Amino acid sequence: MSLTLPAGVALPVTASALVLTQQPGDGDNGGQGEDFGKSSPVGFLVLILFLIAVAFLVRSMTKHLKRVPASFDDPPAEEKAEAGIAEKVEEPEVAEKPVKDSSPTKAES
Repeated sequence: MSLTLPAGVALPVTASALVLTQQPGDGDNGGQGEDFGKSSPVGFLVLILFLIAVAFLVRSMTKHLKRVPASFDDPPAEEKAEAGIAEKVEEPEVAEKPVKDSSPTKAES
């Protein structure tokens, strides 16, 4: 089975296809002059600097992601150990002595 267009439709379709595929005749090639597609050394340098910056950002991100705990539900063992040590230091183990009131009493004044 071959696909063919009727004679009355073929001419307008062919004519519109030729018109649409032509380049503009005013000399404007859509910004595609003789320097189209050529980049300068400055552009290449900027591209290299962006690639170096991305490499440093990826490196920093991987370092930070390694420090993220597997679960945020309970504190890590290191924090538990530090808290236990801190609690032991904060609790005095000395027996409390009664404090003697040194303020003058009514009888003395």
